[in-house]
Amino acid sequence: MRQAKADSNSRARKPAKAAGKGVGKPAVNAYLARVPEPARSTLEKVRAVIRAAAPAEAEEAISHGMAAFRYKGALVAYAAFKNHCSFFPMQSSLMDQMKEEVAGYRTAKGTLQFPLDKPLPAALVRKMVKGRVAENERKAKG
Repeated sequence: MRQAKADSNSRARKPAKAAGKGVGKPAVNAYLARVPEPARSTLEKVRAVIRAAAPAEAEEAISHGMAAFRYKGALVAYAAFKNHCSFFPMQSSLMDQMKEEVAGYRTAKGTLQFPLDKPLPAALVRKMVKGRVAENERKAKG
């Protein structure tokens, strides 16, 4: 795939329905339970990589209808849409810094899109999570 901005139709699509705002693993489990396959398995793999890369204190939540992690503020989020899954590093400058690593994916304003049946590479997710953790820790100190 080539890098491109999302068209206006993709902005109108909503992530798989979440049961409102929620905090914790049960809320995220409920969200994922409503995601159809193969996207559910794909997101569960992404979730496991995020959990392993994030500090133990990071909390799972539903934010803006998407599964998310919080650590000293918003960390990352991920969601399933009709035709793709998305990873949200919550900081578009991080994607700008990682241009080469994300070149094969469709991107738009802080969103990295990937196929419903193929999770992002674990190394890429780990690098983005670690980058976000460092940003949030710098902000917390300042």
